[in-house]
Amino acid sequence: MKVVNIVPGFGGSFYCGNCLRDSAYVKSLKASGHEAITLPLYLPLTSKDYTPENDIPVFYGAVNIYLKQNFRVFRGMPRWLHNFFNSPSILRYAAKKSSSTRATGLEAMTISMLQGADGFQKEELDELIYFLKHHEKPDVVHLSNALLLGLAKKIRDELQIPVVCSLQDEDVWVDAMDEPYRSQIWKLMGEKANDTDALIAVSDFFANKMKQKMSIPEGKLHVVHIGVDPSKYSVKIPNLDVPTIGYLSRSNKENGFEVLIDAFIKLKEDPKFSNAKLKVTGGKTGDDEKFIRQQVDKLKRKGYQNDIEFIEDFRTEVFGNFFEGLTLLSVPVLEGEAFGLYQLESLASGIPIVQPALGAFPEIVATTNGGAIYQPNTPDALAQKLAEVFSNPEQIKQMSINGRKAVEENFNSSSIIKKMIGVYESTVNKSKI
Repeated sequence: MKVVNIVPGFGGSFYCGNCLRDSAYVKSLKASGHEAITLPLYLPLTSKDYTPENDIPVFYGAVNIYLKQNFRVFRGMPRWLHNFFNSPSILRYAAKKSSSTRATGLEAMTISMLQGADGFQKEELDELIYFLKHHEKPDVVHLSNALLLGLAKKIRDELQIPVVCSLQDEDVWVDAMDEPYRSQIWKLMGEKANDTDALIAVSDFFANKMKQKMSIPEGKLHVVHIGVDPSKYSVKIPNLDVPTIGYLSRSNKENGFEVLIDAFIKLKEDPKFSNAKLKVTGGKTGDDEKFIRQQVDKLKRKGYQNDIEFIEDFRTEVFGNFFEGLTLLSVPVLEGEAFGLYQLESLASGIPIVQPALGAFPEIVATTNGGAIYQPNTPDALAQKLAEVFSNPEQIKQMSINGRKAVEENFNSSSIIKKMIGVYESTVNKSKI
């Protein structure tokens, strides 16, 4: 089976769990014997000098669609100028700008993208359709998230193939917008969902949430968890001598970095945990610089500045260095998440997790028995839970074993691929009837 995955690029300046998950998924599809490619939208998939796979360009280049959306004069720009704005150097520059990852100010563009052929990005959609028709000819197209649903109808109509769409953290983007945009976008996504053959949520929690938000009918919605390849992660023994907390995510307020810093300070004020350490990786954008300095200043005022370590390289292939020496991992995302890839990456490495009782976190902890949850999501509650877990080394050892075993048995990418192929095959078979 040939599958084309259409995925928003993020430039690689920070740890984007959903983006990394999509890239890893395509690799797993290939490893299982299927033909699969990734078509990046908006930005390159990494911040490095990139060589597009099979000469695949970045579609819907972020600079072009921004200019066309906001300035009428650019809607009829000559081809050479269009190509210039879509060049690797320009897109790499755009990836460094904070506004490319922020919903505020992109409300009208989000609506336009969902309108598909009726939006201002009609030319980009035509380019994408031409490429799929004449270069790839897939059996199935898989959209990374529901914000891309405006592409579905024309792909189905022009290529006469099924389109499926993952559901993963769209609420983080949409609910950050003010009214009337928020309600309008949810309504549009619900309508455009009818142009797909299947919707795939990454957790039971998020399936239930999106079923309500988008009024999704029962038969169209499937749940297929995220998976990772356990062989890519070396198993570590949790550090029981020096309580060491890991943080793997973009270091911003929404992902709970401030909650963790404040909890870390409270924990160290307890004499039993005065030697506690913190290791941080996951990158940042321009928006985050001032915020991160403010958090480090808190540690400096307490004399704890030497107890935090920032690791710049957050590629999967070097995660062994990050997880080495950790006791546990905690990413106290303020509103929770649809899943959180970092949980599986930590558990696959033998490192337990401590997460707030929000989003899909309780579901993952309960399924893996590889961690603990706490509530409410405050520094006090987190510090208390950290102290509780650190005080029980035998529990830490058992959670380490449980977590790795759960990834191998239940969240292994090979078994996840089989479930996803089952969904693809059912849509292909229906389309032939």
